[in-house]
Amino acid sequence: MKKKLIAVVLVVIAVVIIGFGVWKYNNKNQKDNVLTLYGNVDIRQVSLAFEQSGRIEKLLVQEGDKVKAGQVLAALNTNALHIQAKQAQAQLKAQQEAIVKQDVGARPEEITQAKAQLASAQAELDKTNKNLQRLQILVSSTDGRAISQQELDYAKSNKDSAEAAVRERQANLELIIKGARQEDREATKAQYEVTKANLDLINYNLTQAELKSPVNAVVRARLQEVGDMTTAQKAVYTLALTDPKWIRVYVNEQDLSSIKMGGTAQVIRDSDSNQPINGKIGYISSVAEFTPKTVQTEEIRTTLVYEVRVYVNDPSDELNMGQPVSVKVPLASGEKAHD
Repeated sequence: MKKKLIAVVLVVIAVVIIGFGVWKYNNKNQKDNVLTLYGNVDIRQVSLAFEQSGRIEKLLVQEGDKVKAGQVLAALNTNALHIQAKQAQAQLKAQQEAIVKQDVGARPEEITQAKAQLASAQAELDKTNKNLQRLQILVSSTDGRAISQQELDYAKSNKDSAEAAVRERQANLELIIKGARQEDREATKAQYEVTKANLDLINYNLTQAELKSPVNAVVRARLQEVGDMTTAQKAVYTLALTDPKWIRVYVNEQDLSSIKMGGTAQVIRDSDSNQPINGKIGYISSVAEFTPKTVQTEEIRTTLVYEVRVYVNDPSDELNMGQPVSVKVPLASGEKAHD
C-alpha cells in the first residue's frame, strides 16, 4: 500500500515539474517574441494669439477645458473699431452719391440758374459799356474838362470786371452742360474703392477680435487675463491637440530591424497595466542620436539609438502629455528581442 502511495506521489511530482518546465519555456518564448520599450506621451501644441493689438475683454475657457474647432475662446474690446466702421460707412455713402451725381449730370434747374447768372453778368457788362461810352463822349466834346481822368479810368475798370464776370459765367455754364471730366470721374471712383477697402479691413479686424480654436483640443495654459493689453506676439492660450497622440520611444540598432512602419504595438500605463491601448508605428528616424537624458541610464549613456513614434487612438483622452508608458511591440516569428 505504501509503495503505491509513493508511486502516486512521484508521478504527481513529475507532472508538476514537467508543467513548470513547459510554462517557463512558453513564458520565455513569449517574452522573446515581444520587444519592450519605454517612453513618454507626446502631443502637439498650438499657441493662440490675436492678430491685432488691443485690450482683452473676455476670456471664456480655463485650463483643462475641452474646446472644439471654431469655438470662441477670448475677445478684444472693439469700441474703437466700431467707431471707425461708422466713419468709413459715412465716407463711403458720400462718395457713392458723388459718383451718382457725376454720372447723372447737372439738373435742369442748375442749368437754368447758370444761364440766369450769365444773363445777369451780360446785363452788367452792357451797363458798364454804355457808361464808359457816355463818359468818353463827354471827354471828347469838352476837351477833357467835364470829367476827370480818374472817373474815366474807373469806368474802364468796371467794364473790364464785367467782361471777366461774363467769361466766368459762360465757362461755368459750359462746365455744367458738359458735366464732370472722365479723369474726375475716375478719381472719384478710385477714392470710393479706397474707402471701401478700408471698411473691409475694419470689418475683418472686427472678426479677428474674437480668438477661435482652430482644432479640437484641450486648454493647457491660460497665459493672460481680462484687462491685459495684448499683441500678435503674445500668446493668450496654449492648446494641446487631442489627435494625433504618439509615444516617443528610442530603439537601439540591434532592435531597429524588428520595428516596421505600420506595425502594431500596445501602450501600457503604469496606473492601469491591465488595459493596454493599441497603437501603430508611424515614424522611424533615419538618423541615429545619443540616448536622450530623460531616458538614459549610466550604462547606456553613450548608446546610439533611433527615435520611433507609436501613434495611438485615444478617444477617451486617457493619455496625458509627458506621461511615462511602456510599449510592447510583437516580433515576427524567428526574431528575438536583444538584451
